[in-house]
Amino acid sequence: MISGTSAPLHITLTFILFSTIAACSDSSDGVSLGVQLSADAPDALGSFGVGHSTFTAIDTLRDNRSLAIDVWYPVDAPDRQDSPLTIYALAPGIGLDSTIAVDNLPVSARTSQNLLIYSHGLGGISTASVRLMETLASHGFIIISPEHTGNSQNSNTQSFDEAARSRVPDVSFLIDTMVQRSQVEGDMFHRRIDADNIGVLGHSFGGMTALGMAAGWAGASPDERVRAIVPISAVIRAQLQKDDRSGEPNAGFSKQQLEQITVPTLLIGGTQDVDVFIENNTIAFMEIINSPFTYQLNLRGANHNHFIAVCDIGNLLINLGINQDSWGAIGAEGLLEPYASTCSPQAFPIEEVDRLLNLYAVAFFRRHLQEDTRYDLWLSADFAENETNATLSVK
Repeated sequence: MISGTSAPLHITLTFILFSTIAACSDSSDGVSLGVQLSADAPDALGSFGVGHSTFTAIDTLRDNRSLAIDVWYPVDAPDRQDSPLTIYALAPGIGLDSTIAVDNLPVSARTSQNLLIYSHGLGGISTASVRLMETLASHGFIIISPEHTGNSQNSNTQSFDEAARSRVPDVSFLIDTMVQRSQVEGDMFHRRIDADNIGVLGHSFGGMTALGMAAGWAGASPDERVRAIVPISAVIRAQLQKDDRSGEPNAGFSKQQLEQITVPTLLIGGTQDVDVFIENNTIAFMEIINSPFTYQLNLRGANHNHFIAVCDIGNLLINLGINQDSWGAIGAEGLLEPYASTCSPQAFPIEEVDRLLNLYAVAFFRRHLQEDTRYDLWLSADFAENETNATLSVK
């Protein structure tokens, strides 16, 4: 379904729409296309500033389970600031500089904004995909990302099954938390959250979490407030991953579980992923039969780690004078192989993956949570033919 130029889609779109409007400026089609042109291009930052904050949530119903949370949110023009920019702490004395987010600015005054929850991978961090979080916030979404206690870089004590059983309850608890904050006068999120139209996205194990919010997973039921999901490199069948966990009951999803998904779903993966093979998404695309909209986006040349901040973190360490032969000494030995396979000059360009990931995630959530039908244009297989490095299947 893909061939043609690699021009950025917002440039391609502008050319197409202006040409068509000029050709039929007196027709109703011309008016419709003019409306489409006014949409913020999904492969660029949106019209809002980006704020960032952190907090800790404690689930008193689950043995006072504590979750550290990062939050990104839209900021109205009068409240925007360009500095001081957020620094995402990675380790004592080491932080990743944001290029657009500023801590603790006022949340956009709009009421009933859409909430997204991002779930990190197995043993990951809440700031695993900051570029995507910032881009989504600039398009009007409030995004929260927890570090799943017991299954994060800073707290890795749970078994696979224990972690799986925690994931869906974690996300449902955080939806409860944000909805409650929206009801508290004086809270920065007072009246800001639409409690019935929530989106969930995640990478790898977090992609399984996103699926579990709509299909049920590891003993937890689906959450009816979740109305759209974006699983990225999620395991569907255990035998289709490098580390075969087929003997463990929570390693994947059955056909029956996938048939329970009734919300719009965007499946994203990389064709060079040797950790969670792209065939997982193909199975999910075929077996999710009750969703009103299902999309499968394959990024040609991307591997498992192209969807997280491996290159940003590795480059930061190098720029700080911490060369790769010293990464083991600071506890970053696990970064060596992902950095080599994802960030070398021979690897597929991370900037292109960022652009495509932002484009499709933004277009998907703007269409299916904000109900902005202008974004149908970007989510069509026909329009995707302008992309060289991605294929999009739609049903």
